[in-house]
Amino acid sequence: MKKQELITPFSTRQYMFSRDYEIYYYSDMPGTTVNKHSHDYYEFYFFLEGNININVSGKPIKLKPGDLILIPPGVEHCPEYLDDVTPYKRFVLWISADYYNKLLAASPDYGYIVDTVKTTHSYRFANDVLAFNEIRSALFNITAEVKGNRFGKDAKVSLQINDLLLTLNRMTYEKVTVGVSGTKGRLSNIINDYVMFHLDEDLSLERLEREFFVSKYHIEHVFKEDYGISLHKFIQMKRLYACRDAIGSGKPIQETFPLYGFNDYSVFFRAFKKEFGMSPKEYQMVQR
Repeated sequence: MKKQELITPFSTRQYMFSRDYEIYYYSDMPGTTVNKHSHDYYEFYFFLEGNININVSGKPIKLKPGDLILIPPGVEHCPEYLDDVTPYKRFVLWISADYYNKLLAASPDYGYIVDTVKTTHSYRFANDVLAFNEIRSALFNITAEVKGNRFGKDAKVSLQINDLLLTLNRMTYEKVTVGVSGTKGRLSNIINDYVMFHLDEDLSLERLEREFFVSKYHIEHVFKEDYGISLHKFIQMKRLYACRDAIGSGKPIQETFPLYGFNDYSVFFRAFKKEFGMSPKEYQMVQR
């Protein structure tokens, strides 16, 4: 599923339909007025892009890409748009108090980040580029699962939500008490997830170098060491398998290959036949 398909039209609704959790990916322009409000659930707000403040308990917080704002139940807040021309992108994850209490009953480790907020009254958590991309990848994966209809969907989403919450708690704990980063181990996994949601875009080493603020030579070295193949080969395989699945489901071949980063049909044709042992047309005929 492409990231454009994960976008939800923005709503000013401030109550939950679900008993446990809801997640939304918003990508729009500023302008919709959201008045100061509070609610009875936890809001995890992940800022991706824009030019706004979040006013929490009467204090404006200037947001930077990668920031997490955690708003507990009963805390008043609202966005403050600083212009009306900068695109505004964010994830919003709502967790009911009952669901969070169940997690706390399973392990107090789920409560570290909430305890930090309640103790310090500081609602903003800044993240470095690698941590931000790890969180963003997890959010895209959860949203894709929510919007899909695969077997075991509900169980999978619950596991993903729990894992994300534990990751946020671990990151917070390590920032405060340990300073552990684990950069190398995370980098290849983050790039893997990033590739999956940007197959239609430029995925050159130069682009990834700019995206992650890590040398392209380091990216190539770490990825090959962890996955055993070059990043270029990995990206090509992901694109080919995405094309194969789309073609197999009946999508026209001429519309498919450009959507997943192939700019030339002859290049796509040769790579497809080498990987799957038949042409795209032959594969599509077999699937009918």
